[in-house]
Amino acid sequence: MKKLLFILGFMLCFTLPLQAQKTSKIIIEHADFFNKDDEKIPDAVLLQGNVRVNHEGVVFTCNKAYVFEKENYLKAFGEVQMVQGDTLFLNSKYAEYSGEVKKAFATGNVIMRSPESTLVTDTINFDRNTQEAFYNSLGIITNKDNILRSKAGKYYANEKKFKFTTAVSLTNPKYVIKSNHLDYYTNSGHSYLFGPSTITSKENFIYTEKGFYDTKKNFAYFKRKSYIKYEDRRIEGDSLYYDRNREFASATNNVKITDTINKGLIKGHYAEIYRNLKTEKDSMMITKRAVAITLVDKDSMYVHGKKMIITGKTGERIVRAYNNVRFYKTDMSGKCDSIHSDQKTGLTKLIKNPILWNYENQMTGDIMHLIGNKQTEKLDSLKVLNNAFIISKDTLSTGYNQVKGQNLYGKFEDNKLREVDIIKNTEVIYYMRNDNQELIGINKSVCSKINMLLDKNTIETITNYNQIDGDIYPESDLPENARKLRGFIWRGDERIKTKEDIFPAEENEIDAKIKAATIKDRVNDNIPLQPSAATLNYDKNNPKPKVKNNEANAKPMVK
Repeated sequence: MKKLLFILGFMLCFTLPLQAQKTSKIIIEHADFFNKDDEKIPDAVLLQGNVRVNHEGVVFTCNKAYVFEKENYLKAFGEVQMVQGDTLFLNSKYAEYSGEVKKAFATGNVIMRSPESTLVTDTINFDRNTQEAFYNSLGIITNKDNILRSKAGKYYANEKKFKFTTAVSLTNPKYVIKSNHLDYYTNSGHSYLFGPSTITSKENFIYTEKGFYDTKKNFAYFKRKSYIKYEDRRIEGDSLYYDRNREFASATNNVKITDTINKGLIKGHYAEIYRNLKTEKDSMMITKRAVAITLVDKDSMYVHGKKMIITGKTGERIVRAYNNVRFYKTDMSGKCDSIHSDQKTGLTKLIKNPILWNYENQMTGDIMHLIGNKQTEKLDSLKVLNNAFIISKDTLSTGYNQVKGQNLYGKFEDNKLREVDIIKNTEVIYYMRNDNQELIGINKSVCSKINMLLDKNTIETITNYNQIDGDIYPESDLPENARKLRGFIWRGDERIKTKEDIFPAEENEIDAKIKAATIKDRVNDNIPLQPSAATLNYDKNNPKPKVKNNEANAKPMVK
């Protein structure tokens, strides 16, 4: 008995799967004319007039059909429609269907509809097993929001996704997307871009090689080699976020923003950009090793702050930099707590504890302004108000040349400080030397005004004016404690000598970590962008009323 049960069980293991794999026959439900003995095609049943056949829930209607019962195969002619529940409707002039492998072929003015979109093409193949359709002729897909054109494509009915791997364009009233590889979800309007892709609109031009675009909500996320280009600037970063409705963009890691009009460049590791297209005003914030680079007469000015904010329209920008601001140019560098620069007036304010180095000359004061010339785009003048103090080392001794007064006014020639006037309560200590650089004596005096002519790091002449009180002392006659003016503080060790010196140590550490992570990301950059949970669960999170599958749905669309 046990042996018999074992044999029966063994046989069932083989017979049950075979029964499960057995396909059902195509069922003829209706036809105005029926002929099983057609001489032209003797192995087929000829159906004519209001033909309707069914195979496992999929309904075919047409004007004429041949059903090959032995092969379980259908050929349909004239106003053909295939209906799969309430999810897919396929119309064509001609179609074939195999009940054995559950695959359909349709050609001639093919129209495939789903609740979300309509595809028009010449020829299409549909596999019921995998719920996939594909075409290799020009296809046009339309829905409420977009029109897509492609030379070939594949449709995944379960995921409601089109996949394009040849030239495809998505046209929206606001923009056009072009790519050679695009995955488009018809229910959510989510688009995933792979390889060189562009998004063109009236407002900007976007390039990416890996990205995501929500065509319904109009926001996007881009990764590989991506940038956003406006008329006056270009925004780049390892990753970009873009909201078209607000004209807002943010960039993360290795951010670069190029001002194409003013020949400026801003770098950092995080930026936010907002454009107001109505007023032509916009704003930008950048942080994490932020630096603004501006071309000044074939030289570059580098300005760093913990945070930088730029506002205003083209030609009237206002630049603000905050916290431990540092700047560098070949012949000039400096530090302060914050900077306020107005492009329209050409005025740059160095706010709180400013210090400026012009070559070897150290300048300090309570208030410091740099004024530019808008016409020449060069530096015009310098103002140091309240407690102005200039210090430079004497080239051949341990002493220091010093000039102090209430206010300082400087003039630039070709972006180089050429002349300086110091007025009110002026004091000077100056090591005087002859043409052979031999020390003549130390000039220590007080007057109402001092004028200095500079040639790079050399004081060509120094002139005292009005109420002069002082003398030129031999070096041996002036003691060390008398060789420094009240308030003297030499800060040479703080001087910024290279563009790399503008960054504090902690920001260099952040930069090193980000660059290491960037290299790691680029190594793994071949990993495809995965559909988000919002994409995959769109229908679940945004339920719609179901369309009933009635006779009206089954009527042919093509006339």
